[in-house]
Amino acid sequence: MSKITRPSLKTVLKTSTVAGLAAVMLTSGLPAQISQSFAEAVKAEAPSVPSFANVVDAVSPAVVSVRVQSRVNTSDDETSNFSFDFGGRGLEDLPDDHPLKRFFREFGGPRGDDHAERRPDRRPRDEGRLRPRGQGSGFFITEDGYLVTNNHVVADGSAFTVILNDGTELDAKLVGKDSRTDLAVLKVDDKRKFTYVTFADDTKVRVGDWVVAVGNPFGLGGTVTAGIVSARGRDIGSGPYDDYLQVDAAVNRGNSGGPTFNLSGEVVGINTAILAPSGGNVGIAFAIPASVAKDVVDDLMRDGTVSRGWLGVQIQPVNKDIADSLGLSEASGALVVEPQAGSPGEKAGIKKGDVVTALNGEPIKDPRDLARKVAVLRPGSSAEVTLWRDGKSETVKLEIGNLPSDTSDAAQPKDEQSEQQGPTASDEALAALGVTVTPSEDGTGVTIASVDPDSDAGDRGLKEGEKIVTVNNQDVKSADDILKVINNAKKDGRTKALFQIETDDGSRFVALPIDQG
Repeated sequence: MSKITRPSLKTVLKTSTVAGLAAVMLTSGLPAQISQSFAEAVKAEAPSVPSFANVVDAVSPAVVSVRVQSRVNTSDDETSNFSFDFGGRGLEDLPDDHPLKRFFREFGGPRGDDHAERRPDRRPRDEGRLRPRGQGSGFFITEDGYLVTNNHVVADGSAFTVILNDGTELDAKLVGKDSRTDLAVLKVDDKRKFTYVTFADDTKVRVGDWVVAVGNPFGLGGTVTAGIVSARGRDIGSGPYDDYLQVDAAVNRGNSGGPTFNLSGEVVGINTAILAPSGGNVGIAFAIPASVAKDVVDDLMRDGTVSRGWLGVQIQPVNKDIADSLGLSEASGALVVEPQAGSPGEKAGIKKGDVVTALNGEPIKDPRDLARKVAVLRPGSSAEVTLWRDGKSETVKLEIGNLPSDTSDAAQPKDEQSEQQGPTASDEALAALGVTVTPSEDGTGVTIASVDPDSDAGDRGLKEGEKIVTVNNQDVKSADDILKVINNAKKDGRTKALFQIETDDGSRFVALPIDQG
C-alpha cells in the first residue's frame, strides 16, 4: 500500500505559479521571460510648425504703449458731467451729513471747488490741468527715439508718455500727424539708443502669409497675437486713400498704432481699425500698409506735415450702366462730377462728365486709384491726364497742385435747393424714365417733381426735389431739353443716358435706360 503524502505549502505555490505562467504564455503568446512593468504617460511628437518666439523676442523692445493726456478747462472737468437727482433735489440740496455728500467730499466728484475749500489738503482743480485721454500703441523706427502711432491715438492730446516693454516711462513730443492716413510721429529725447524696426516691402505680402501683431490691448501692456493676412486693398470708408491690409490676428482697443510684423520682424502694417460688432475682436482687423506709412512718416519726420498732389476734381466710380451710356468698353476710371473752381483740373480744362482713364500713362481703375496716384505726385510737377470725352480719348497736361491741409477734394455743396414746383405738361413725355420734372427757379437744370418707385429712376435712387443739371454732359433747363438729348443718343445707338443729379450734398451721375421705341 503506497503512502500518500501531503505536499508542502512551498511546493503548492511553486507549482501554481508555473502552471499559471504556462497558461498565460499559451493564451497570450508572451515570451517566457516576464518582468513587472507599468504603462507610460501619453506623449506625442510635435509637428514641425513655425514658432513666433524668435520674432517676438527681437521686436518686442521696439514696441511701446502710448499714454495721452489733454488739457481741460475747469468747466470741462469730468466731475461737471455728473448729474444727480434725489427726489427732485440735487446733490447740493442734500444735508451736509448725507452719506453721498460725505463720499464726494472725501473722494472727489461734483462740486469740486467746494470740496477744495472744505479740504485744505486737496489741491484745487486748476484751469488747463492735464487729465488722461486715451491709450494706444506705437513702435520705434529710429534708434534716436522717433516712433510711429495712429493720429486718432494722439489727436487733441497735450502730453504724451511712452511706456517701454520693461515698464520705463518716458515723455514724448508730437512731431507731426496726418488725419487722412491716420498716422502720427512722436519723438522721445533720451540719451539711450532704442531698439527699432523697419518697414517691409508690402508688395511682397500675400494673402495667407503669417503675421504677428504686438500692442497694448485694453491697457494690458505688451501683448502678442498671430494670424494671417486675410485680404488686401480693403476700403473701409475712412477716406480717399483707403488701401488696408485685413488681418485675422486678434486686435482690440488699445492696439491702435501698434505694428503687424512678418516672420522676418519687419513691419508690414500699422493696426488702425477693427470690425467689432461686439466691441471686441471678431477676427477682422485693418492695418495701414507699410508702403503708405513709409512715405507719410518720412514727410512727417522731415516737415511735420504731408505734402500731397492735388487735381481738384470731385469724382465717382464708373459702373457698367455709366460705361454703356458713355460708350466706354469697360467700367473703369474715375468720372468727374465737378471740377473745383481754381483747381489744377479746372485750369487744364477738365469738365464734368469727363472720365479720367489714365495718369501719366498708368491706367486708372477707380476713384481711389486716382486719388492715391495723384497724392504721391510732387506738387508743382507736370502730369498728363487721359480723359474719355464725347466718345473719344484725349490727353491734357497740367501742373499738379498742393492739396490744402485738412480739406476735402470734394466740391462744396450748394447752399440752397430749388423749391419743388408743380409738374408741367412736358413732364408726361418723360414717363418712360419714371420721372416728371419742372424748371428750376434759379434757371439751372430741372427739379424732379415726382419719381415712380417701380421705375428705373426709382431703382437708382432718384428722389423728389433733386435736380437734373445735365444729360450726357449737356446742360438742360426743361423737359424738352432732356428729350432732345435722349433722341440724339438714340440716333447714335445708345441704350442709356447719363444724368447729372445735384443735391444739397453735392452731385452724382446716374445712367438711366432710354426707350428705343
